[in-house]
Amino acid sequence: MFIDAHTHLYDAEFDEDLSEVIQRAKEAGVKAAQVVAIQPSDCTKILELQKRFPEFCLPGFGIHPVQDLDEMLPWIEEHHSKLVCIGEVGLDFTPHWCKTDEDKRSQREVLLKQVYLARKYDLPLNVHSRSAGRPTIALLKEAGAESVLMHAFDGRPAYALDGVSAGYFFSVPPSIIRGDQMKKLVQRVPLEKLILETDSPALGPEKQVRNEPANIRVSCECIADIKGLDVDIVAQALWKNTLKLFPRIKLYMR
Repeated sequence: MFIDAHTHLYDAEFDEDLSEVIQRAKEAGVKAAQVVAIQPSDCTKILELQKRFPEFCLPGFGIHPVQDLDEMLPWIEEHHSKLVCIGEVGLDFTPHWCKTDEDKRSQREVLLKQVYLARKYDLPLNVHSRSAGRPTIALLKEAGAESVLMHAFDGRPAYALDGVSAGYFFSVPPSIIRGDQMKKLVQRVPLEKLILETDSPALGPEKQVRNEPANIRVSCECIADIKGLDVDIVAQALWKNTLKLFPRIKLYMR
């Protein structure tokens, strides 16, 4: 069985066939998927999904990278007991999101406030760090964040190992088969610090083709190949890792 630790199943790309997407995921062995927000308007959609698919769609609320946290705060505070994580949060230093040093400062402030919320409600963080792997890990460590998933980490393996030393986990999307960066990361990061994700509808095994949770086995098989281990052994280890970092998942499982 698998758990998809990071998805956006409320995305418009799933409007026409979400039930079929989830059925394919279940047939592929996916037991549940974390559905994480990136803006306040996502929260209503995520709660609706959780009602439709109560054992499959597990909610996470957060924003990234530069947005008004004041709109998200009531959602987190009202529904924190239902959440499996605070996410998606983080830093994004790509030109689209970050053009000045002031942008970086604003992003850091928003992330720090959400680290505080995660500690307040005893929830793990589901973290985005595009083009900002090293500063994101440094900020999280400085802020005392302990329960952290670095989703689709695009930084150097050496930076990832700094996160591993802090106890952080790293999740692997199916896009791993399309490039070397994530493969090098998996080579260096211990199996006990790896987790599976799809980031659906993004980061699929085929470029510019909609990704979905059923593709998660691609990630697992690639990890097994890199580590030289049996796929079933790797799947069991990743399952345990996910439940260790996100213990509230068990509340939704039957």
